[in-house]
This record gives sequence, C-alpha cells and structure tokens, in this order.
Amino acid sequence: MGAGAVLSAMGGFEALAQAAAEAGASGVVYELRIYHTNEGKLDDLLARFRDHTITIFKRHLMESVAYWTPTDDPLKGKTLFYILRHPSREAATANWAAFHADPEWQKVSAASEANGKLVASTESTFLKLTDFSPKV
Repeated sequence: MGAGAVLSAMGGFEALAQAAAEAGASGVVYELRIYHTNEGKLDDLLARFRDHTITIFKRHLMESVAYWTPTDDPLKGKTLFYILRHPSREAATANWAAFHADPEWQKVSAASEANGKLVASTESTFLKLTDFSPKV
C-alpha cells in the first residue's frame, strides 16, 4: 500500500473517530418507537404520519431518521417502526411535551381517531450510536 493510500485511509478513520466523538460529546440519542395498531388501523396511522405527524415533529425539532413496516407475520399489516434523532434525552423529553401540547397535533389526533383508536400500544427505546456504527 502506497503512502498516499495509507494517509487517505488514516484520514477516513480519523473522520469516523471524530464523528463518533462528536455524537458522544453532544449527547445525541436515537429513539426507536414501535406502534402496534388496532385491527385494520395501520393505513390510517400511516396516513396520519404522512399527512400531519412528520410536519409537526419538524416544528418541535424531532428529526425523523426512517420509518418501516414489517413484511412478515405476525407484525405485518399492524406495526410501524420508526427512529427519531434528538440532541439529548433532555431535548427529547421537552420536545415530546411540546408535541403533545401542540393544538394542531391535538386536533389531528382527535380527528384521526373519530372511528376508534389507531394505536393499541407503543414502545420507546433510547439508543446511542456505537463507535463502530456507520454514520447515520
């Protein structure tokens, strides 16, 4: 391996190490949320996220990373997985409180549940990136 390649590889490693250190130093956390819907309500929940929730999340500094629905039973057709990025656990707590108090969210939530609750149960797990994780 030539000197240029070694230096280039070292620069890549240094960038990864710096990104991991910044993530740890800044207190960034990821929140994995799992919503188990009531029978036949997943499409309504997805529409609520697509049409309203994500926009309201943005207003409250809740950064969406990705959203998934399972392809296999027993979760297929009744579960939503998603990850939010928060600057810290404290920010997550404050942002969720502001989100739940948001008048638009309260209106959207009530309207979407006029024919019954969409979500049967939710799970939330806070995560931090490992030092070897690819950049997210």
